[in-house]
Amino acid sequence: AVGAGAMEEAAAHNGSAAGAGAGAGSPAAARPPATPEGMALAYGSLVLMALLPIFFGALRSVSCAKSKNSSEMPETITSRDAARFPIVASCTLLGLYLFFKIFSQEYINLLLSMYFFVLGILALSHTISPMMNRFFPANFPNKQYQLLFTQGSGESKEEIVNYEFDTKDLVCLALSSVVGVWYLLRKHWIANNLFGLAFSLNGVELLHLNNVSTGCILLGGLFIYDVFWVFGTNVMVTVAKSFEAPIKLVFPQDLLEKGLEADNFAMLGLGDIVIPDPRSLGFAPFSYSLKKNTRTYFYTSFVAYIFGLGLTIFIMHIFKHAQPALLYLVPACIGFPLLVALAKGEVTEMFSYESSAEILPHTPRLTHFPTVSGSPASLADSMQQKLSCPRRRRQQSPSAM
Repeated sequence: AVGAGAMEEAAAHNGSAAGAGAGAGSPAAARPPATPEGMALAYGSLVLMALLPIFFGALRSVSCAKSKNSSEMPETITSRDAARFPIVASCTLLGLYLFFKIFSQEYINLLLSMYFFVLGILALSHTISPMMNRFFPANFPNKQYQLLFTQGSGESKEEIVNYEFDTKDLVCLALSSVVGVWYLLRKHWIANNLFGLAFSLNGVELLHLNNVSTGCILLGGLFIYDVFWVFGTNVMVTVAKSFEAPIKLVFPQDLLEKGLEADNFAMLGLGDIVIPDPRSLGFAPFSYSLKKNTRTYFYTSFVAYIFGLGLTIFIMHIFKHAQPALLYLVPACIGFPLLVALAKGEVTEMFSYESSAEILPHTPRLTHFPTVSGSPASLADSMQQKLSCPRRRRQQSPSAM
């Protein structure tokens, strides 16, 4: 969701008397100002929903990394990719702006709705699958399936899609489809948030930068991107007002008055959740790499994220104007860990760290491959001995040599 950070916030505060988010298809000028209680509930809920994908996405990324081999791991974003990302995002945002100016908004949103309908179902199914597995009985008839799509024949045959799933996955897919149909027909804010949380959690789980420097490059570029397109032009506001897709988290400020049919929303773009994530920026892996059983930098960046997001909401509420969240999140998420590194004298170590060369905690690492002849069982026994005692070598006598 390119530009989801400030784009939705720009739409949320454009023309609203209370500085509150405007729901899709409803005029902001006709809404009464939100109550202090309603605003506090909405902003607090947005902060909580933003923290959930960061926390659980980090846990799932570690568990997935432990259960997969290196060839199945997501592709790492390099410094060059990070430098090009704001340019690609700007081109995409400008392209959407031109599309909405030239073509009918109704047909474009219909196409986008179908696109995010499919993506949302897949993302939500992948999110709830680990939780749903606990509710299936032990005697559940779980069958394995494989969807294989190839190109060519014989030796030139090439796999395009090779997806393995089971009956439990199909059940999760069916439940997610119900939410998808609900969103497609009603555009309800709860269905929107379910898809938004699924997108965020999957983004946090899969996004991986090779070092802290790459994270700083990415955030620095998006900092300029966010500020320019919000304050420098009306492109982001125009696209936000026309764009209908679950690329944001919303919460009604009039929930106490109207219940589930409330329509005066405060909004937060998914980009403000996934991009400044402490784990994907490399601070959490760097903490593990210190071999001191500490998570200082992860906790520091986590607190910095909460501070930056809270500051964004505070400024937004005081000035009643759209605020690019990365304007406050970037200095906080980079500055706080950097100050801690300065205090501990680990700045050089932080920026020279490469996560791609690290092994996850508690993962055995084989550094010496034995030469063993015989059966596979004897080879496995020899490797196990090497893993259990990698640094111990038996002193042999000259006669044994």
